[in-house]
Amino acid sequence: MPHIGRLNTLRVLNTTDRGISLDAGELGEIVLPQSAAPATRAGEHLTVFLYTDSDDRPVATVQSPLAMAGDFAQLKVVAETPVGAFLDWGLPKDLLVPFREQATPMKEGRAYIVRVYLDERSQRVVASAKLDRFLSDTATDLHPGQEVELFVCTQTALGRKVIINRAHWGLLHSSDIFQPLQSGQRLTGFIKTVRTDGKIDACLHKPGYAKVQDISTTILDALEQQGGQIPVTDRSTPACIRQWFGVSKKTYKKALGALYKKRLVTLTDTQVSLSRNSQRQVKETGP
Repeated sequence: MPHIGRLNTLRVLNTTDRGISLDAGELGEIVLPQSAAPATRAGEHLTVFLYTDSDDRPVATVQSPLAMAGDFAQLKVVAETPVGAFLDWGLPKDLLVPFREQATPMKEGRAYIVRVYLDERSQRVVASAKLDRFLSDTATDLHPGQEVELFVCTQTALGRKVIINRAHWGLLHSSDIFQPLQSGQRLTGFIKTVRTDGKIDACLHKPGYAKVQDISTTILDALEQQGGQIPVTDRSTPACIRQWFGVSKKTYKKALGALYKKRLVTLTDTQVSLSRNSQRQVKETGP
């Protein structure tokens, strides 16, 4: 069954001067306007995004919005109205955040993190800034070392709050952040710990020695890209190492030491070089 607020692949019924007529199952026949319609023929399939127009009728577009139902996104307010705030989500019809779904009064020109969802009563795609309604503070389905999707949220005294797999609140501690992060940024991370109270700590690299293996591979990649030499040694400043590799000096020294023991690199006070007999074993076996 086609879903409003999501991408759907629909069968083309026919083409007319109005546009392309699509079979949307229980939603009926939906016309994709001619101005936005790609070349296609009856019987073929077309992937479109479904939402509703001002009269609550399902409409289709080949444009992809900045966020779909079930997604979290940071979106900018383009209008304050008597029914709520409207956000720019990349489609001609802006996205409504009703007053009841605003954590604080939204102001035009500012960006807010929201969760996009389909309102079951109205069948409209709307957004909410009351994120706690959609997220859990604890988890039983996550384990240390697990790769996860992170969505960066607000800065706190301890670090950055993040949304994990679009389902849980988590925390990136400041001591584990070695690269610039922006609110609304999406990136891959890992579960560092699941505490006894169920709260979740995340990190940007694999925890434990797996992180060293990952950084070792990254160092070799950088050496190849820089012609076999880089000016980042175990004597470089933490800021320099963070700028190049996004890790702490401690982790970098461990990774560099592992490569040196395997005779994959040579070291001087001012540079790291690929050794003559360097092999890319690290990708298969680790340092």
